Amino acid sequence: MSNFCGRLFGCCGSRSKVDYDNVLADSEREAVADLLNYLENVIHSNHETTCAQTEELGLRKAAIYVETRADTRGALQRAETDFFSGEPLNALSTLVYSNNIDLQRSASLTFAEITERDVRPVDRATLEPILFLLESPDIEVQRAASAALGNLAVDAQNKVLIVSLGGLTPLIRQMNSSNVEVQCNAVGCITNLATHEENKARIAVSGALAPLTRLAKSKDMRVQRNATGALLNMTHSDDNRQQLVSAGAIPVLVSLLGSQDTDVQYYCTTALSNIAVDSANRKRLAQTETKLVQSLVALMRGQAPKVQCQAALALRNLASDEKYQLDIVRADGLKPLLQLLQSSYLPLILSAVACIRNISIHPMNESPIIDAGFLRPLVELLGSTENEEIQCHAISTLRNLAASSDKNKQLVLDAGAVQKCKELVLSVPLTVQSEMTAAIAVLALSDELKSTLLDLGVFDVLIPLTESESIEVQGNSAAALGNLSSKVGDYTLFLSSWDKPSGGIHGYLARFLASGDATFQHIAIWTLLQLLESGDPKLLDIINNSQDVMQMVREISEKSVDSGDDGEVEGSDAGEGEVVQLAIRCLEIAGEADGKGSEGGSLK
Repeated sequence: MSNFCGRLFGCCGSRSKVDYDNVLADSEREAVADLLNYLENVIHSNHETTCAQTEELGLRKAAIYVETRADTRGALQRAETDFFSGEPLNALSTLVYSNNIDLQRSASLTFAEITERDVRPVDRATLEPILFLLESPDIEVQRAASAALGNLAVDAQNKVLIVSLGGLTPLIRQMNSSNVEVQCNAVGCITNLATHEENKARIAVSGALAPLTRLAKSKDMRVQRNATGALLNMTHSDDNRQQLVSAGAIPVLVSLLGSQDTDVQYYCTTALSNIAVDSANRKRLAQTETKLVQSLVALMRGQAPKVQCQAALALRNLASDEKYQLDIVRADGLKPLLQLLQSSYLPLILSAVACIRNISIHPMNESPIIDAGFLRPLVELLGSTENEEIQCHAISTLRNLAASSDKNKQLVLDAGAVQKCKELVLSVPLTVQSEMTAAIAVLALSDELKSTLLDLGVFDVLIPLTESESIEVQGNSAAALGNLSSKVGDYTLFLSSWDKPSGGIHGYLARFLASGDATFQHIAIWTLLQLLESGDPKLLDIINNSQDVMQMVREISEKSVDSGDDGEVEGSDAGEGEVVQLAIRCLEIAGEADGKGSEGGSLK
C-alpha cells in the first residue's frame, strides 16, 4: 500500500517535510492526508490496465474494444471506500482544482485506477472534476483523465451525462493531440459514447468525425481500432451515415479492408455494410470505389468468421442494385458464398443465403448460380426449421432461379425443392409458407412440369392453404392452383379433389368468389375458366352442378363497370371490368351465355 501511495504522491515524497508544508495550501495538505487514509481501505493487486469493453446491438452486433491505458502497473479494487461521493470525492476534487500540477496528476491517476475497477452510474459531482482535468495542458493529466472518463462511459447513464456536460469538446481537442496515448484514450471514450442513440447525432455534428476519420489511418493499431470502432457506431442511422460520407470516411474505410488486423477489418466491413443500406451511398460507392467488391470477396475467403459474415452482408446490401448483382458474380464471388452457405456456423449461413438471394434477382445470374452448385444446398436449407429467415431466403432464391426459363424450373424441381416444400409447408411460419407457395406458383407456369407437380401431390397442401390466415399465402396458393389448371392433359386429379381436402377446389372457388376482393375473384374466375376450357365432360358437369359457384359467377357477370367519356375503363375499375368479362366467358362455355360474349383474360 505504501508503494502505491508513494507512486501517487511521489511529487511530494522527495521533499522534506518543511518543503511539503510550504508548497501545499492547508486545504490541499488536508486533502492529501485524507486521501492517503482512504486509500488504506483499498486493496492493491498487480494487474496491467486494459481497455474498457463495450458492445452495441444494431442491423447487426458490433463489439468495440476501447483501449485506455493508465500509466500504472496496478489496479485498485474498492473495499468500503466510495470515491464517487462524500469526503473521498471532496478530497480528490481538492487535488483536481489545485494549481499544483503534481497534485492534478495524482488526482487524475487515482480516478483512472478507481474507475478501472468500479464502473457505475455517477452524477455531475463526479464527472465535472474529471472533465476539468481533460482541459489540462499536461499530457499526463490528459491521458489519465480520458482513461477515467472512458471507463465511466461504459455505463449507459454516464454516456448521456458526459455529453450533456460538454465532454465532447475536450475529447475532440485530445483527439488532435500529438501524443498517441492521449489520442487512444480520447478516441476510445468517443467510441463508448457513440454506442448510445441519444449521443450519436450530437457526435455527428460536434466536429468529431473529421479527426476520427483521420485517426482511423493512424500507425498505432490501438488508435486505429478505436477510431474505426467509433466510425462503425456512427453508421446506425441515415443522418449520421450522410455526415460520415461528407467527412470523407468512405475511402478510408475501404482502404482499411486490406488491414492485417481482424478487428479493423470487422469494423470497416460492418460500417460499409451499414452505409450500403442507402441507395444514394451505393451509387457513390459504385462511382468512386471500383475495388470494393473484390475486397469484400477476398474477405469472404478469409479465416475470421465474423469478418466473413460481415463481408457477405455488405455484399448483400450492395446487391440491392442491379450493377452489384452482376459485379459480384464477375468478381468470382459465388465460390466463397457457396462455401459459407455450406458451413456449420449459423451467422455465416444466414449472411451467405441473404447475399445469394439478392444476387439471384438478376435474370443473367440464374444459370451461373445454378452451374456453381447452389441448388442442392439451398434445398437442404429449407429444412432449417430453427431459423425462419434462412428458410425464407433459401426458397426465395430458388424461386428467383426458376423465374426465367423452363430449363431452370426443371433443374429446381429435380433438386427436390417441391418435395421439400410439400413436406414442410403446412408446419412452417407464415412468412415461409408465403415464399414456398409463391415458388410453387412460379414452377407451375411451366406446361411441361404441371403433370409432375400434380403427381407430387401439391394439391394436398395448396388447397388447405387457400384458407390460411395470411392473405399472401391464400393468394399464392390460389395462383398456383390456377396455373396448374391450364393445359393439363389429365384432369382426373381435379375431379377427385373437387370436394376434398378442406372443401377441395369447390370450396376454394366459393370462398374466393364470395370474398368481394377483386384480386381474389379474378384468380378464382380465371382458374374456373381454365377448368371449363379443358373440355373434360365430367369436369364441366361437376362445375355446372355446383350451383353456389355458378350463381356467384352470374352475379359478377351482371355487374356494371363505369367507363370514361372515351369508353376506356381505368384504374381499379379496369380490374373489376376484367373480372366481369372473365365471368361472362365462363358462362358462355358453361352454356349460359346471354349474348354478352368477350375474349377471356389471363392470370397475372
